[in-house]
Amino acid sequence: MFVPKVEKLIGIEVYATASSGIGGVIRQSIEDFVVEEVLVDGSKAEISRTMEHQTLGASSTKDRYLLCVMVKRNWDTFQAIRMIAEQLGISTGQIRIAGIKDAKALTAQHITIENATTETVQQIKVKDIEIHPIGYFRSKLSPYYLLGNSFNIKIKAISHSETTIKKRTAKIVEELKAIGGIPNFFGHQRFGTTRPITHFVGKALVKGNFKKAAMLFLAKPSPYEHPESRQARKDLQATQDFKQALKKFPRQLRYERLMLRHLIQKSDDFVGAFRRLPTKLRLLFPQAYQSYLFNKFLSKRITSGFAFNKIEAGDYVVNIERSGLPIITMYKIANPQTLNEINKAVATGKMRLALPLIGLKQRTSQGIQGEIEKRILEEEGITQKNFRIKAMPETTTKGELRTAITPLNNFSLNKVEKDFASSLKNIAKVSFMLYRGSYATILLREIVKPRNPIKAGF
Repeated sequence: MFVPKVEKLIGIEVYATASSGIGGVIRQSIEDFVVEEVLVDGSKAEISRTMEHQTLGASSTKDRYLLCVMVKRNWDTFQAIRMIAEQLGISTGQIRIAGIKDAKALTAQHITIENATTETVQQIKVKDIEIHPIGYFRSKLSPYYLLGNSFNIKIKAISHSETTIKKRTAKIVEELKAIGGIPNFFGHQRFGTTRPITHFVGKALVKGNFKKAAMLFLAKPSPYEHPESRQARKDLQATQDFKQALKKFPRQLRYERLMLRHLIQKSDDFVGAFRRLPTKLRLLFPQAYQSYLFNKFLSKRITSGFAFNKIEAGDYVVNIERSGLPIITMYKIANPQTLNEINKAVATGKMRLALPLIGLKQRTSQGIQGEIEKRILEEEGITQKNFRIKAMPETTTKGELRTAITPLNNFSLNKVEKDFASSLKNIAKVSFMLYRGSYATILLREIVKPRNPIKAGF
């Protein structure tokens, strides 16, 4: 089955399902992609109703954190937090989240604000952001509290009939359930949607080529970005003139401009230029490369014909909590003596196949899967030791395990209706829930099978 080049560039080389997709477009408007966060205690951040009447804990001297629901429309999570912090006159570090949400979407999520009152929070006025206080909490929010996200998605401009849409969707969901869920690929957002180069920068950093990493970040153009940005990058690529580039780079490319200002002063100090970026962004580059390698490992597992729900000797498996979340620190490596027992645990949902996010301390799998991974690393010219970045130790990544598959929870094709914006076309409304760390777009690509993921809204 045809897989678009832009997906192969991020290591996604295959579909898990063989059925034809329904086509169509996601995110034609912001309201087409609705995300509501779910915490491990079952609390759901809902967009449709104000949460002020709920109380999760009474205020006391011990309860320093105000728990709120933040509803945002077409906002990057970190930019939204920065705006809220500015209005409250506090540092962004005093606002904590459980998870990052899609920018091009309508989302609701929990946040905690340290030493804030409901009165001050209710005075926040930022366009397309609402803050609804719930109550006081004894600890700051963290990913530990996040179960996952509930999605309500509209897939528009579908050329097929209602009958075909229902039939194909049902078949794809049936195929996914037969293999145990959705392949747990990292989606486009991990690499940059309009300019998927984050992992290329990461690879250059991991290999110690800081000039190449910097020039990839600054000067590699993308056909999908704004023409002004694309031309500025092309000019820098041709001239290597940082001073002229600063004049041409649009204001919105503020991270690039920070690096350029440094390089104007010290043209050979590429490590120093990267250090002008926030630490989280610097770390994102090698992490994106880990994600790319993971996607390659997972793609090759599928194309090699090895199942997700049947464990082979040498595979990693991790324990699963009652909530359904994996415990990645509690793992085993299957061997011929334990295979039968482990496969029974996988069949009953107590364990799940995992693949490595290669890092300084995370080794490849063993057995057949291990051979697959080692071949890919050899092709990439990478070893575990490369992930110790001596010149920028703060970006050294230890690695960990990630489940190869994620369950598809509460999937429903709720409605198929006419798309009045496109004559003779239909809209499919779907809803589902995914555990934290998994991407809705990975499920949607299986359903849509887009020829051009960028034009299709991915």
